[in-house]
Amino acid sequence: MRLTDSLLKYMADLTERYCEQCSMETPFLWFTTREVKDAPASWTKGRRTSAYHYYGVTYHGANAVFINVRLHKTRKSIQNTVSHELVHLRFPYLSHGIEFDKKTNQIIKGKVFPPYKGKIERGETTCH
Repeated sequence: MRLTDSLLKYMADLTERYCEQCSMETPFLWFTTREVKDAPASWTKGRRTSAYHYYGVTYHGANAVFINVRLHKTRKSIQNTVSHELVHLRFPYLSHGIEFDKKTNQIIKGKVFPPYKGKIERGETTCH
């Protein structure tokens, strides 16, 4: 697909809605590899120059998501990729698998999740 104004608006609205459902703030959104390369290297370490291979990439340290619009053929595939990448941000402890796919589909269907409570937010400390 080509990156048009209407497609940009669609992806921004979709991301905002899904972030509300996941009780998280909206991440930075990048739609071209140029935007990924222009970001600070510390944000994109590990998936800087290879991002063009993937439908989407999540950058946890930067709270950012790259959606490779060029690889997508339909809006439905963009919807799936946005949901998939937000599952990576909202559920950092999940690896790809059945539970991961279940969460992705639940987001698309409109399920609302409570805010993520990491170890520090629950009052637990990490050992150094």
